[in-house]
Parts: sequence; C-alpha cells; structure tokens
Amino acid sequence: MVALDGLTARIEKGEFVAVMGPSGSGKSTLLHLAGGLDLPTSGTVRLEGQATSEMSDDALTHLRRRRIGFVFQFFNLIPTLRVAENVALPLLLDGARQGDARGRVDALLDRVGLAPRREHFPDELSGGEMQRVAVARALVIDPAIVLADEPTGNLDSETGRGILELLRDVASREGRTIVMVTHDAGAAAFAGRTMRLKDGRVA
Repeated sequence: MVALDGLTARIEKGEFVAVMGPSGSGKSTLLHLAGGLDLPTSGTVRLEGQATSEMSDDALTHLRRRRIGFVFQFFNLIPTLRVAENVALPLLLDGARQGDARGRVDALLDRVGLAPRREHFPDELSGGEMQRVAVARALVIDPAIVLADEPTGNLDSETGRGILELLRDVASREGRTIVMVTHDAGAAAFAGRTMRLKDGRVA
C-alpha cells in the first residue's frame, strides 16, 4: 500500500497551508514526513534545505526539538503535569532551566488566555483549554515550523476560531510556517493556501 504516490510540494517560509482530503488520502503521512517523524521510502523530504533521510537520529531529534512545533488533535498533554509544566516540557527536555523557561511559558499562557489556569492539571480543563495548552507548548520553542493535525477537530466553533486566528497570526506576523491538516473547509479558509490530497497525490 502506498500512502503518498509521487507527491511533489513546496511550502515556503511564513506560509500557512491547509492540507485537506478524505480519510486515507495521505494527510497524516504527509505531516509525519514533514516533521521528520517518518522517513520516506523513496524520494526526498527537505526541511530548511536538509534531506531528512540523510540526517542522523540525533540530528533529527534536535531538528524536531528546536525547529518544529507539533499540535496534535488529541492534545497529548501529560496528565500528571500542570499546565505550565506541560508547556515548559519541550524547553526542559532541551536542557533549559525551569526558572529560565518560566518567562516564556507565562507569556504564551497569557497569549492563549490561560494564565489563570497555569497550576491546573489537564483533567481540570475543557477541551478548548487543553488545545490552547497544546498550541502554547508547540510555540514555546519559537519554532520555524508548526505542524497541526486537526487542531480544531474537537472544539466548538468559537474556541476553534481562536486557535485558527492564533495560527494565522504567528504565520503572518512572526514568519512561522504553518502546515495544518483539516477536514473543515471553514478552518482551511484561515490558511493562505489549500493543498488537496486524493489517493496520495495532490488533487
């Protein structure tokens, strides 16, 4: 079975691209390849000019840890960590001291409207609040690239709109590259460009 079949695409720095297509069209595979989570069995994936298949495991880990922010559909928050600790985790894994990370974490929690919830655990949050924590965690490393897999799929329309406006803002004002997988045409409308996949190809 071929997940992506001869797909060629180029995404420029600072673009906000929505990837749409039916289930099984290769959207999640594309996101995993773009983030260096998977390697292509043929062809080449280049991130900032580097071919991922030519990078060592350590180099790929450093690239993901320092240059790419991931926003997952089901949040992937650590249930035993408080909100602020979840957001700080990528910085701490990269060797930052907790005190040094605090200012960055607090600024992002304020930006996503969750400063009053910094000491709460994930199970004390609503779905929308958990997704905002996930977005803050993705942005805490100042990533060049943000990869978002159905970031509004489990949210009400108002909360989802807030997430999409934030993603659009970090692309347009901060020059970050956003690649977002979505089934929602309304969500895709926030992007500057939509890429539609069908049977592993660009439709």
